[in-house]
Amino acid sequence: STKNKMANPIVVFNSSAGTFEAEIFMDKMPETGGNFISLVKDKFYDGIHFHRVIKDFMLQFGCPHAKDAKSSRAGTGGPDAGSAYEVPGVGMKKRSGDGSIPDEHTAKITNDIGTLSMANAGPNSGGSQFFVNTVHNSFLDWFDKSSDSAHPVFGKVISGMDVVKKIESTPCDKNDNPKTAVQMITVTVK
Repeated sequence: STKNKMANPIVVFNSSAGTFEAEIFMDKMPETGGNFISLVKDKFYDGIHFHRVIKDFMLQFGCPHAKDAKSSRAGTGGPDAGSAYEVPGVGMKKRSGDGSIPDEHTAKITNDIGTLSMANAGPNSGGSQFFVNTVHNSFLDWFDKSSDSAHPVFGKVISGMDVVKKIESTPCDKNDNPKTAVQMITVTVK
């Protein structure tokens, strides 16, 4: 069957631990995917370190404060207030006063192994931080009512899962911060 739409973008994550690639689900998650791709094109993620790595759970990334691998503010930052992002088929939108986007609770995509999912601090608080699931964390699904957690999935690793697993096994301190920094050198659209 032929599809009358653009193929989903592939994003290349070039880290100090190696490279992995992910498909971004623009077809099912245009708001979240559009926000992410806009940040990638703005080089927002280049130079940021993974600030939270928990074995058999996930790798968290995308806080601008984590350009300093040991920043005590890592995990608290996001895009600039009111900054613009592009949503396919809609056009330009502005992030909220704290740099967040609306939760996109539409497609029921589970937080399975290798998926990219929005980090947040409650409803409508997602911005630039996301995590890569290293196990199936279904309790994080917005449509799973076993917990209050609601993390929309917007992509999935399609190559380099060995690199994801390598980062996952990085020794961390008591705050789940890698003892040996893992930096994202560049994130680009393929």
